[in-house]
Amino acid sequence: MKAKLQNDLIFHMMSDKQKKYVIRSLKKSETELLKDFLYEAIFIPEGVEPPGKDIVEKPELRVYTDDFGSRKGDNCLVADLGGKVVGAVWTRIMNDYGHVDDDIPSFAISVNKDYRRQGIGSQLMVKMLELLKLQGYGKASLAVQKANYAVKMYEDSGFKTVDENDEEYIMVCEL
Repeated sequence: MKAKLQNDLIFHMMSDKQKKYVIRSLKKSETELLKDFLYEAIFIPEGVEPPGKDIVEKPELRVYTDDFGSRKGDNCLVADLGGKVVGAVWTRIMNDYGHVDDDIPSFAISVNKDYRRQGIGSQLMVKMLELLKLQGYGKASLAVQKANYAVKMYEDSGFKTVDENDEEYIMVCEL
């Protein structure tokens, strides 16, 4: 039943710029896109040179994408604008930067640069939180750089800071 619920989750949305997009589940044939979105999710402070795209092959980042769809807590929703995937949010139970517990899925989210600040990321967050709640999870977690403008979006989505270090907040959302 849970798999059927996930497959039926398709939402028609409008961006702030009135572009129609659909939030839908990631297709198995699209899992390689997660590496691109993972790269886009890396916060680069102003004035800092971006790393090479091969950074996503580092072990501490591969936990987000390796064998995606095969593990507990693996969920992915994408924003599809006329057949082009412009954003993705995915969860996985993994030992990542936002890990707080072995039963709590961690978030990764990214929206292509040309489509940011249009409400797409916020809608992806809301729909993923709804999906996790339907699946019986009580919490979700993430890590975010303190200087990242997305901190406000996470707070607006219900995430609260539970820990921090010099660079990042560890946040949890009660579902």
